[in-house]
Amino acid sequence: MLQQVANVDCSYNMTPEELYAKIAQSDALIVRSATKVTRQVFEAAKGKLKVVGRAGVGVDNVDLAAATEYGCLVVNAPTANTVAAAEHGIALMCALSRNVAQADASMKAGKWERNKYVGVSLVDKTLAIMGFGKVGGEVARRARGLGMTVIAYDPYASEEKARAVGVKLVTLDEALASGDFFSLHMPLTPGTKKMFNDAAFAKMKKGARIMNVARGGVIDDEALARALDAGIVAAAALDVFEEEPPKFEGHPLIGRPNVVCTPHLGASTTEAQEGVSTEVAEAVIDALQGKLSSTAVNAPLVSAEVLKELAPFVTLAEGLGKAAVTLVADQGFTDINVCYSSPRGDDLDTRLLRAMIIKGILEQITTANVNIVNADLLAKNRGLRISEVTIRTEGSDVLSSLSVALGTSKSTFSAAVDKTGRIYVEGSVKNGTPYLEKIGGFDVELAMQGSVLLCRQRDQPGIVGNVGMALAKGSINISFMTVCRTSRNEEAIMAIGIDDEPNAETLDDIRKVKGVQELAIFKD
Repeated sequence: MLQQVANVDCSYNMTPEELYAKIAQSDALIVRSATKVTRQVFEAAKGKLKVVGRAGVGVDNVDLAAATEYGCLVVNAPTANTVAAAEHGIALMCALSRNVAQADASMKAGKWERNKYVGVSLVDKTLAIMGFGKVGGEVARRARGLGMTVIAYDPYASEEKARAVGVKLVTLDEALASGDFFSLHMPLTPGTKKMFNDAAFAKMKKGARIMNVARGGVIDDEALARALDAGIVAAAALDVFEEEPPKFEGHPLIGRPNVVCTPHLGASTTEAQEGVSTEVAEAVIDALQGKLSSTAVNAPLVSAEVLKELAPFVTLAEGLGKAAVTLVADQGFTDINVCYSSPRGDDLDTRLLRAMIIKGILEQITTANVNIVNADLLAKNRGLRISEVTIRTEGSDVLSSLSVALGTSKSTFSAAVDKTGRIYVEGSVKNGTPYLEKIGGFDVELAMQGSVLLCRQRDQPGIVGNVGMALAKGSINISFMTVCRTSRNEEAIMAIGIDDEPNAETLDDIRKVKGVQELAIFKD
């Protein structure tokens, strides 16, 4: 494929210096994870390099900021290994249910231990899929074929997508309490890091089995070891580790007889590797021919003039998306309603702003790199429906205000739900700084910088001082404080700028303050 459009040089095991020398003569570069495409590589290319193709999903080995700065598109191959990863998850589940790895090791040691390795059947068991994306969906299809009842936890998944494959979406607590087997497929984000901890394992049935082909960091290894010791978890299968390769000596899980380990083989099939090669080659060819690729992971070039004009509004759009999704509770949503108030009316090109809203939403719940090229596709793949309305207003700015509403009334902060039953946030730009101006039905004025603690409360004396003392007790410095109320002695929102995130004890102290009804934190 590549040889039909370019001269192809296959070079392996190059030193960085050898790569620097070759790259100055190259229009495209295709790499696997071992090759580090650093800022020095882009500097050595001197602007000639047009596209870097990563043959795989992760792009941790590519300096995306430098690539964008030097006008180089970065593409990857995110879909070709989906089936391979799902099949590996099923293989690990079967191995756990019938003690395949342990029985094999026993036979190789010259033993015949039929009674020791009696397994469990998969039919009529409940499989809880944790993270219902592409791989999770493929696992669900295969598990249904094995006669399993399949449930899924993913607060951002579409009900329609789940129903289409015979899967019931449930809450986290429901999944933990119901699952006989757990198949993990969530990304590693701040919200999922060590999600499977002591508290999570304590909610499981005794004798549960867990398979992880997602990311090592979603499991607290020490907590899983304790759950295995207690018999809460009967067995585990791990294809991924927090550090890869892991430190074998002293590892709490690898040496255990009831833990099956594989060295990150999820995508390691001949077919997947061929598919990845084809996918990345097609993306690189598109880029060389001047076409936009749906697998681009860095933003396309925008003129300096347009960037300068849109910069504060781009920040506003991403911030509103991030703020809205932060307020979503343990339930999914499919509808995103966006309203632009602009003097340009229907002449306003909303593509970049819409992409940044999607970026703010998806990058809180996935590891996707969202930009104007792939935003709509990624939203569609998540089952999201986006509707946009533009209202013509007076003024000279590009945008007078922007609002984002998510189609769910299930919020971690009930004051964020408007009269129509949606999580609603609105903002604008003042003197180049983006401001959050409305949460639900409350008018606020918060610069979208740093972290903010929100308190819904009764409008009564003493609350401000008591909350301040609770934060001081927790050594949390306050940068600003403002109170917004519906009317005297009625409901109010207090917004407090904080330099550090309060710990659980401090948050409990604040909740105990008389009149405080609920809390939420916006992180920068």
